[in-house]
Amino acid sequence: MTVNIRQVGPCFAGEVSGVDLTKPLSREEVAAIEAGMDQYAVLVFHDQPVTDEQQIAFSNNFGRIEPAVGSNITKPEERRLRVELADVSNLKKGNELYDRDDRRRMFNLGNRLWHSDSSFRATPAKYSLLSGRSIPSKGGDTEFADMRAAYDALDDETKAEIEDLICEHSLMFSRGLLGFAEFTPEEKAMFKPVRQRLVRTHPVSGRKSLFLASHAGAIVGWPMPEARAFLRDLTEHATQRQFVYTHKWRLHDLVMWDNRQTMHRARAFRDTKEPRDMRRTTIAGDGPTVQQEAA
Repeated sequence: MTVNIRQVGPCFAGEVSGVDLTKPLSREEVAAIEAGMDQYAVLVFHDQPVTDEQQIAFSNNFGRIEPAVGSNITKPEERRLRVELADVSNLKKGNELYDRDDRRRMFNLGNRLWHSDSSFRATPAKYSLLSGRSIPSKGGDTEFADMRAAYDALDDETKAEIEDLICEHSLMFSRGLLGFAEFTPEEKAMFKPVRQRLVRTHPVSGRKSLFLASHAGAIVGWPMPEARAFLRDLTEHATQRQFVYTHKWRLHDLVMWDNRQTMHRARAFRDTKEPRDMRRTTIAGDGPTVQQEAA
């Protein structure tokens, strides 16, 4: 079969056909998918009823899988899935729905803010691959913003101003936006802020993009209020409708995106009434963004 991709978003995002992710891929198929990622930044694969093992095998074609530790407040004994899979569902161990006041649920509500996966790590993520195993009857869409197009639309003065800015990212910043501020000493140490460039250059296409996220809560050398107001303005610019693709999930969709070129957010649904079982593998990046740019 031949891998085919057609654009489905306003300026990015592609729908892939001609590939079965439940089976091993050829080198040609992997190369075609990587080329599609470089061009479209988000790829949608319909009708892919993968198992956890098959999702992990598919993900391994694109780099090292980032273990799902250090990115949430779930204790090891509370984990529902194996460590290669980030559990972005509304389910706890035993596949029961979270109670409304469950601390883990409230922490996970941060996924409804615009973000880039693992920007709060010293080495942020390259790709994310999300498999929809159970879909709610209404809501629960995922929105993606093209940070390349958003950068291109900035005026020259703003581009010059942000070119060398360094931001600090932390899960404490994003969760604090929702009023979640009670962290244990261990969590504060785990979520210690890291530094990332505000402008990134894609290693293949050479295109520049904004590296924004709700995790970004400071700009090095700027007063905090000024930095947060500036980052909010940039985020509002970057998430205008002309830059956004909304994915409406179908059962057994797998969506893959490039965190170096996009932001995303989950949309609300009746999460205390219906299950939304979403399992993500995350491909680690090549290193801290400051070092990448310097190189």
